[in-house]
Amino acid sequence: MPAKSQEPRAKRNVFKIFFDWFLRRPESGIILILVVFVTIVTIVNPTFLSWSNVVNILRASGFTMISVVGMSMILITGGLDLSIGSTFALGAVLCGLAITDWGLPVPVGILIGLLLGAACGTVNGLLIVKTGIPPMIVTLGMQYALRGTVSVLTKGVPIYPLPEGFTDLEPTKFFDIPIIVLIAVVIAIIGHFALSSTYFGRSVYALGGNQEAARISGINIQRTKMLVYILMGVLVAFAGMMTSSRLGSAEPSTGTGLEMKVICGAIIGGISISGGTGTMLGAALGAVFMEALTNSLTVMRIDVFWQNVVFGVVMILSVLLDQYKRSLIQRQSIKNTELKRTAVEAKGSAGGQ
Repeated sequence: MPAKSQEPRAKRNVFKIFFDWFLRRPESGIILILVVFVTIVTIVNPTFLSWSNVVNILRASGFTMISVVGMSMILITGGLDLSIGSTFALGAVLCGLAITDWGLPVPVGILIGLLLGAACGTVNGLLIVKTGIPPMIVTLGMQYALRGTVSVLTKGVPIYPLPEGFTDLEPTKFFDIPIIVLIAVVIAIIGHFALSSTYFGRSVYALGGNQEAARISGINIQRTKMLVYILMGVLVAFAGMMTSSRLGSAEPSTGTGLEMKVICGAIIGGISISGGTGTMLGAALGAVFMEALTNSLTVMRIDVFWQNVVFGVVMILSVLLDQYKRSLIQRQSIKNTELKRTAVEAKGSAGGQ
């Protein structure tokens, strides 16, 4: 009889251990949000989970996910980049000009777009590390400067038509999965490996956790900041060019509002806006959630103006969630410190007796 009563208890303990482990994972919040969200939307509109619609969501998520990888690294360092929407557009426009007006081959045009993204990231990084101006101010100024450059180059007119060698890139599929999805997943995996298993990743987390401690430990703060902003520029410029390939034209207005969607996706995915915490897996799932939210509003025929209201509310809620999680971590840290001190004092009292 005692053996039978202990078996269910052991099973409950295993479940509790798994549940506690899951809740402690940074990705647990976004996974629960996705499950609840998909369930509710599917009940309202069953076509939401049709294969064609799922492919559409994944395809749109690919562009956002590529940008989220770069933004996650910046946020973990405690930084911010509000210029990504403009870099997104400028990379697409410059690539479009190179392969149409300048007559350059498609690979060369793509290379020019990537170099332009790296240059934008370099300017952002240099201004931040050399002048000490807050990242929000620097990148906000760059947002307007780069968007103005797009207007000067295009006069507000889309660059069209683009050659078939370029427009055939994004529509390519493998096993009915758009190539942009596979590219985004590969980039996210590389980003995850870079953050979790390299010196660069440890430097990124250390920089966001405590910059002074990172400096004392020998981490090159300026180089790390420069690298994350350069990577951000390259990734978002690439996403912009792939968007042009999908649309068949380089639109001057493309990328407008992208920064808010990307930042929101990263925060919902567990990346702290205060820096130092978060995982690439959670950020990637956050990108999927943002595109699933956009798609669901369209499927349910919600007016576009109300969609902006929803995005604003989600942005505020994501920041509140981040603050709540940080307060929980701080309270748990204080509690653990007090428990350790109590244990040490008790041990000292016992030794004295």
